[in-house]
Amino acid sequence: MGEAIPIYTVDSFTSEPFRGNSAGVCLLAEPASEQWMQSVAGEMRHSETAFLLGRSLRWFTPVAEVALCGHATLATAHVLYSTGAASGAVEFDTLSGTLVTEHDASDGSISMDFPALPPAEAEPAAGLIEAMGVRPTWVGRSRFDYLLEVASAEEVLAATPDFAALTQVETRGVILTAACAEPGTDFVSRFFGPAVGVPEDPVTGSAHCSLAPYWSAKLGRPDLTGAQLSARRGIVRTRLAGDRVKLSGYAVTVWSGQLLI
Repeated sequence: MGEAIPIYTVDSFTSEPFRGNSAGVCLLAEPASEQWMQSVAGEMRHSETAFLLGRSLRWFTPVAEVALCGHATLATAHVLYSTGAASGAVEFDTLSGTLVTEHDASDGSISMDFPALPPAEAEPAAGLIEAMGVRPTWVGRSRFDYLLEVASAEEVLAATPDFAALTQVETRGVILTAACAEPGTDFVSRFFGPAVGVPEDPVTGSAHCSLAPYWSAKLGRPDLTGAQLSARRGIVRTRLAGDRVKLSGYAVTVWSGQLLI
């Protein structure tokens, strides 16, 4: 690539380091090949690494490019705001259209305007329920993922999917969710995507594009708070607005450096 390239690791959907979901953010000064970006993402080993060239934003897992990623978008916006490279609204051109982020200077949070991806009730794919090892009360499918509701937050926390079996199910990932009775949290979730190289994603912004319309319809409110119950945990605030979802949260830069290749 020539000159050294700025690269960051950012923990998203958290105000504490080593929590939430870590993402790589690579700021490009010139176009890079897909093979090179995929190799960098594999080297970084985060669930997603974002590559920004001008307004163009792309996301790669260690093994594949994806069409939508929330936590790596939040991480990218955080880098731009925290380094002074951007202020106000920032527009990104992505495989999912134009995504807009805004920085709330009063509390440091960042909001993202994403497409709503409401799940429709669907028959589970062959082997899905067995691979997940749960007893869902509802099964649906969105543009990218299956969504399974179970009876309690405890069931979400206790789930131990068979990742090898889950890779045989034709889907980007599986969202496991339940209502939450704890004050300040409306629903909980976990996300599993072994087919795209992410056995369990710690906090998944794009999954909340489905969770927000699903739980807003059930609970009768547009503004909700979700907790993702991975080992690292994270909080995603959601606001449903027609066919769009506002996702908001915090992010923390863990380290920055330069790629020398």
